[in-house]
Amino acid sequence: MKNRNYITLAVLALTTSFGLAQDEKKSNIQQYTPSKLIDKGQVDLKWFNNLYTQTKSTFTNSKEPRETYFTSTLEVYTGVGESKRWNIGTIVEFRSNVNNDRKALDVFKFDGEDTSARSGLTSIAPSVKFVPFKAVGNFSIQSSFFIPLVDNESENGVFLDQKGFTWQNRFFYDYTFPGDKWQLFSELNSEYHFGDKAESFANNSLSLTPGIFLSYFPSAKFTVLALVQHSQRLDLGNNFAQDFTAVGGGAKYQLTNAINLELLYTNFVRGNNTGLGETFNLGLRGIF
Repeated sequence: MKNRNYITLAVLALTTSFGLAQDEKKSNIQQYTPSKLIDKGQVDLKWFNNLYTQTKSTFTNSKEPRETYFTSTLEVYTGVGESKRWNIGTIVEFRSNVNNDRKALDVFKFDGEDTSARSGLTSIAPSVKFVPFKAVGNFSIQSSFFIPLVDNESENGVFLDQKGFTWQNRFFYDYTFPGDKWQLFSELNSEYHFGDKAESFANNSLSLTPGIFLSYFPSAKFTVLALVQHSQRLDLGNNFAQDFTAVGGGAKYQLTNAINLELLYTNFVRGNNTGLGETFNLGLRGIF
């Protein structure tokens, strides 16, 4: 009888160990959506690159000279405290823009002295991520305060970046369906732009951008996703309202235990007072 008890305990121990091993095999792309925070002492490093290019807009009914805007964003966060509810970090943005019908890939020439191009470091933002409700670990808020580093918003007809302060609050929530094959992620991004009205088209406005992302995991290390986003700029005194809707898709792959690769494409399908272009996105994220 004792031997049977020992065997039962051994089977239970092996089953528990196997279950834990299975949980440990979950990749970062499954576990660490933007909703999830990292532990104390961990570092979350994300390098995201967005290339937006357009040859049409809602301002005219015909094809327009190509304009291309490249944004490279570096985000660094670390966990603080013992509860896994607070992360602090910094966001830095670099931009390179070209117009006058130049090729889209000309943004990588960084020939800022040309009258059809500008590039440079444009903003920096201290940032905090937190989980407001202890019982809801998959709901979090990221609050960032962007400080402009540009002298002039536009020079020689070339726009670089907004010259104004931005208080950004992003609300994240995700839900993983039973079986770990499907995951729904939602976001509401709010941005309050303020500063001298004469220095930026965006100052004294509020942008609200909800988005939904549906992911399917053929394996723990690979996912494909579809997305839809809508952005609405509310006029709070700058006389410039704007809105657009974009749809797209992409994929993520876990390259190593720490690093994953992200590819995304979006198309601006409609809007008002906006360009109707498309974006090509490449991101790398590492959690150490």
